[in-house]
Amino acid sequence: TNSLMMHGRNNGKKLLSMRILKHAFEIINLMTNENPLQILVDAIINSGPREDSTRIGRAGTVRRQAVDVSPMRRVNQAIWLLCTGAREAAFRNVKTIAECLADELVNAAKGSSNSYAIKKKDEL
Repeated sequence: TNSLMMHGRNNGKKLLSMRILKHAFEIINLMTNENPLQILVDAIINSGPREDSTRIGRAGTVRRQAVDVSPMRRVNQAIWLLCTGAREAAFRNVKTIAECLADELVNAAKGSSNSYAIKKKDEL
């Protein structure tokens, strides 16, 4: 819920983000008839990047090198990618952010490329 609170007018409105998450879980339950928490866990596992690139400067030149991602950063980045995908899908759209979040979580749990988080993970 804390990642949903970001960006301007939603800053600090935790009750709003909790309500969004609750509605998203209800929508997921209606769509899949599965436990929404299990869908959330699967989505986080599938959308967490395993590798990242970092800048390494040596002898005046800067180059990028692939490094493994720590488990905590992997979870944090997965949650951030899922929230960003839902936020971008809901922007200038008739769908509510709860519906977009539910779609994003279900697609990420399936490993579908319709998910913003899965696309970004494959891109990295």
